[in-house]
Amino acid sequence: MTTTSPPPTAPLTAAPAPTWRGSGLMAQLLILTGRSVRANFTNVKVVVLSMLQPVFMLLLLSEVFGVIVDRGHLPDGVAYLDFLLPALLVTTGIGPAVASGIGLVRDMDNGAVARLRTLPIHAPLLLFARSFADLLRTAAQLVMLVVVAVVLLDADPAGGPFGLTAAILLTCVVVWAMTWIFLALGAWLRNSEAMQSAGYLVTFPLMFASSAFVPKERLPDWLQALATVNPLSYAMEANRALALDQPLGTQVWSALGAGVLVAVVGSITAVRAFMRPPA
Repeated sequence: MTTTSPPPTAPLTAAPAPTWRGSGLMAQLLILTGRSVRANFTNVKVVVLSMLQPVFMLLLLSEVFGVIVDRGHLPDGVAYLDFLLPALLVTTGIGPAVASGIGLVRDMDNGAVARLRTLPIHAPLLLFARSFADLLRTAAQLVMLVVVAVVLLDADPAGGPFGLTAAILLTCVVVWAMTWIFLALGAWLRNSEAMQSAGYLVTFPLMFASSAFVPKERLPDWLQALATVNPLSYAMEANRALALDQPLGTQVWSALGAGVLVAVVGSITAVRAFMRPPA
């Protein structure tokens, strides 16, 4: 009597373990932005000083230039403080924009960026998160500046609260675009001292080769030419039209167009420089 053995069964193989590929782009951006926001607002002393800086600028510039400026060069019925405030919103945003580049260099030096890049995240989102976090700090500075100007210095632009709010929103868009210039510089230079020097070299022409403190028509011819190609001049003129209730024309669209152009070129340059391997 013969016995038959059962047919061999195929060996059981373990199912492959699922591979975690990280969270989505939006979740990563929100988490990284929250990290940058907490870093910006953790040091109370830095926050207080950054809020007071534009207020001091407003006090000094309005008193110094307000005494020597010829009122006949200003729009009819417009006080110098009301003329200065919309432009000062834009110049105030340059400081945080430069700080964005310096902060990026600092994070690259202390290893924070290197640690984050070991995680399954999209590296360019580190730049976008920093730009959005610094934009929040800029918005707080702008609101503080307007409140002090209106409540303590009796600024009374003809556009009223609506015009000032629109000017703040437009400034936020333009400043966010300008931030990419300094992020690109920081990602390219990768040196704090060099970044600070480059920031000064870029900041002063942007501030003073513009219509920030006097009407553009009163500038020398060569400064008028620089002010014409200065992207901040478009934002300043648009802010004045909004805050002073003047005809808008194409000024707002020109400011937004210049901001979009700067943001596109700056962000592409910043990402390419940021993705370079360390020297």
